[in-house]
Amino acid sequence: MPRAPAPLYACLLGLCALVPSLPGLNICTSGSATSCEECLLIHPKCAWCFKEDFGSLRSVTSRCDLEANLVKNGCGGEFESPASSTRVLRSLPLSSKGSSPTSSDVIQMTPQQVALSLRPGDKTTFQLQVRQVEDYPVDLYYLMDLSLSMKDDLDSIRNLGTKLAEEMRKLTSNFRLGFGSFVDKNISPFSYTAPRYQTNPCIGYKLFPNCVPSFGFRHLLPLTDRVDSFNEEVRKQRVSRNRDAPEGGFDAILQAAVCKDYPSLALLGEKLAENNINLIFAVTKSHYMLYKNFTALIPGTTVEILHGDSKNIIQLIINAYNSIRSKVELSVWDQPEDLNLFFTATCQDGMSYPGQRKCEGLKIGDTASFEVSAEARSCPGKQAEHTFTLRPVGFRDSLEVGVTYSCRCGCSTGLEPDSARCSGNGTYVCGLCDCNPSYLGTRCECQEGESQSGYQNLCREAEGKPLCSGRGECSCNQCSCFESEFGKIYGAFCQCDNFSCARNRGVLCSGHGECHCGECKCHAGYIGDNCNCSTDISTCLAKDGQICSDRGHCVCGQCQCTEPGAFGETCEKCPTCPDACSTKRDCVECLLLHVGDPADNQTCQNLCKDEVITWADTIVKDDQEAALCFYKTAKDCVMMFAYTELPSGRANLTVLREPECGTAPNATTILLAVVGSILLIGIALLAIWKLLVTIHDRREFAKFQSERSRARYEMASNPLYRKPISTHTVDFTFNKFNKPYNGTVD
Repeated sequence: MPRAPAPLYACLLGLCALVPSLPGLNICTSGSATSCEECLLIHPKCAWCFKEDFGSLRSVTSRCDLEANLVKNGCGGEFESPASSTRVLRSLPLSSKGSSPTSSDVIQMTPQQVALSLRPGDKTTFQLQVRQVEDYPVDLYYLMDLSLSMKDDLDSIRNLGTKLAEEMRKLTSNFRLGFGSFVDKNISPFSYTAPRYQTNPCIGYKLFPNCVPSFGFRHLLPLTDRVDSFNEEVRKQRVSRNRDAPEGGFDAILQAAVCKDYPSLALLGEKLAENNINLIFAVTKSHYMLYKNFTALIPGTTVEILHGDSKNIIQLIINAYNSIRSKVELSVWDQPEDLNLFFTATCQDGMSYPGQRKCEGLKIGDTASFEVSAEARSCPGKQAEHTFTLRPVGFRDSLEVGVTYSCRCGCSTGLEPDSARCSGNGTYVCGLCDCNPSYLGTRCECQEGESQSGYQNLCREAEGKPLCSGRGECSCNQCSCFESEFGKIYGAFCQCDNFSCARNRGVLCSGHGECHCGECKCHAGYIGDNCNCSTDISTCLAKDGQICSDRGHCVCGQCQCTEPGAFGETCEKCPTCPDACSTKRDCVECLLLHVGDPADNQTCQNLCKDEVITWADTIVKDDQEAALCFYKTAKDCVMMFAYTELPSGRANLTVLREPECGTAPNATTILLAVVGSILLIGIALLAIWKLLVTIHDRREFAKFQSERSRARYEMASNPLYRKPISTHTVDFTFNKFNKPYNGTVD
């Protein structure tokens, strides 16, 4: 089989260490580590100070902290904080060609050996490259089903070796062929086991009455470059017969690979991968999906559709070989349980694909790059060293990765039993005293006893309260206060701190005071529970020298405007205030008085120093953002201007170029206008009356004409003449002799 990569479908489950990142939280100190080893396991950023005189006698300073905090607190450089690292032990360059008798000198993967030193939670990364070299040796072992259904196929491949060798030598100069065959297990119910079938299981089968005895697997031809030997061996073969349809193909594959029998799919996939064997299933179309599903369970497997007469077998093998050579996928062997691996593939398009360890669409000579990150979740219990292997599926090459764990502190090797630093009553290790039984104290200077319980009250602020206010430990009848990530805890009973005071917008004592034992001590110029109130009124003075422009009150150094409509830092802006227009009038009058040279007039400059002047012919009176002002001048004219407050604090004045002046009304003009209006109204009324009369007359005449046209009589007759004789008809009925009569009498 070809020594080349093929797909592997596997899944790595990675557990992520979630580190709290809340403001003010120090995970190292909150972990309450009591030893260097415990500190290293809390978080990869935590360090342990092993300096002997670190901290204060009256406070418990955590030796497990961030490096910057330890240095700040006086540890210097005496701390343990190992980091994960990578060392490349062997890295031979990739080969460009692979033609050689043994291929042992061909390098398709680099590096070949890497050593990792891992601290739990701390990732380290290394790079590796895989290349499909040109002219790489290929061994093809042809394993054929010789059950009776394959008789026609056997006839079609009599000269397979010659044709296949010709095609494969176009791809590699080092090609070898092997041959084996199988039918099924020679036991019931797989084969015919009755005595009469022992020598010829085809007895009684009319279509093909003669065949060879059934067998499981036969290794017929070892790998060789002699094509004629392959052809000769194929010509010798005869088919056999078995009972059930699924022949013993998996048994034969495992036998051909490692000489083992009775496989499971898991065992088959494992052994093929161990021996860098890529499996090609050549099956008919009806069985394609069945074997396609096996590719997810057997790494390096390719499935191709075989024609009923096997005539496409050569092209099938070529296609499968090209498919195998176009992919590179990493497989992991013997991965430690407590190790997470993260892959990022960089394929031929130059793009990075996080979470992917496979590249496809490669050509011979292309190089696929992978970035591998390793992270230990915890420290191993017993074995401190592990080894695992990264191997491209189907490749002989592999990368051996050795893993050691940084779980032990260097300072732990210098133990001092019964050390004088521990008053002779304990073991000194990594800056701490591990006291012997019945001894207490940071230096093991106190001994436990019945009398000690009575003295613990010396560590209580009052009877019934917790020892050291619950924020320290009582050692030798004295409180040693704990260290807090929020600040300092102090006091004879650890009852005080410098962080439990009132805050303003999250700032302790508003930044204008110091926190002492729960109370803000304000700096000069500030008052209040949280020191947020300034006593300085200079910030409330307006430009005219008035406090808040006389429109509000100065509270804690800020103006609180009370005049409706007033705003600004000193309530200086108020477009709706009654005096808003009067404050700008002086500037406008000065501008009108010195319209020729206002810029040269010192008075106008002083009055208009905070205004931006804009001259206009008309003023928009419905502008909601501008205050409209007008006043009457000495000449009975109306001067109009508008102003708006600018963000810079200045005002924008829009001033008319000329005041609006009216003229006295003319009496003659008014009289003529009134008389003319009356005449026009009279004429209009007469015209309307005349129009109505005309319309009425026309309607009456039209009515007369209509009645006249309806008259119908002859010209010679008198319509007023009446005849002198009149005729009347009376209808009556009477009964005589019971007979009815009507109008006549007999």
